[in-house]
Amino acid sequence: MANNTATQEREFEELVDPYRRELLAHCYRMLGSVHDAEDLVQETYLRAWRSYGRFEGRSSLRTWLYKIATNACLTAIEQRGMRPMPTGLGGPTDEPERPVVATPEVPWLEPAPDGLLGADPADPASIVAARESTRLAFVAALQHLPARQRVTLILRDVLKWRAAEVADLFGTSTAAVNSALQRARAQLAEVGPQRDRLVEPTDPEQRDLLERYAKAFEESDIDGLVELFKQDAVWEMPPYPEWFVGPERIARLIRSKCGPEPATFRLLPTGANGQPAYAVYKRGGDGAYRPFQIQVFDIARGGIQHASVFFDTRLFAFFGLPETA
Repeated sequence: MANNTATQEREFEELVDPYRRELLAHCYRMLGSVHDAEDLVQETYLRAWRSYGRFEGRSSLRTWLYKIATNACLTAIEQRGMRPMPTGLGGPTDEPERPVVATPEVPWLEPAPDGLLGADPADPASIVAARESTRLAFVAALQHLPARQRVTLILRDVLKWRAAEVADLFGTSTAAVNSALQRARAQLAEVGPQRDRLVEPTDPEQRDLLERYAKAFEESDIDGLVELFKQDAVWEMPPYPEWFVGPERIARLIRSKCGPEPATFRLLPTGANGQPAYAVYKRGGDGAYRPFQIQVFDIARGGIQHASVFFDTRLFAFFGLPETA
């Protein structure tokens, strides 16, 4: 009997394991946290294993797993609430020299490593679609939607489920699903990202700008940094609720809060949410460079449009980044 159970477990793992990465991306879109998403995927597989004997195959295994994951995430959203970014909580700060105070009690949105995208590496269209649906601005905008509207929009517009499939999941009518989708789209249009302003990650202009940024940051060239930001650029940095608009204020913030001297920081390129990013390491008293922050960028024509700066150094391990640089 034990051998039979072990065989069933192996068969189950072989069947469901190919869906792990896309389920992780799905849970991340809903929850805004890579750590919560990992927990919910584990919960999904546990629930699926417990009920696998009753799976009758009336839907595909993939759809069945998504239904379990979605229900698990709905419960989590009800218990944990939304994960905001500072720009979603209030207006910008005009005085960068004033002290900033961290609010770690707020469950801030987290960036996700590019490996979480759940795209088919052999399918360029799949990569583009996955990148669009996991951009930080998109995931942050989703956080403003009520849980069911959030799920409806993801299932309909990202995963391309039919309205009848979503209605079946919620035990409601297709008319109710379509109504929820309309409301979700309308609210997302108010707070969502302006995608047409951004350049693609492969754009040579973007690569050149990022190289110049890293060089200026490492050399503490504040004037050089100012030139790289657009006039309406935004800089935000959870767990600090303050955020800043414009290159002049951003430069004053970096100068006053980091007080950088050349060689204070080292930047390693990485990727988050399908966007360019840098892992920033700060030199300690012993001369070693240790994790300090992860910076994620939106690049538009002519400069950096948005910098999301995360001080949660636990993310370095999740991104597969080294402990020292």
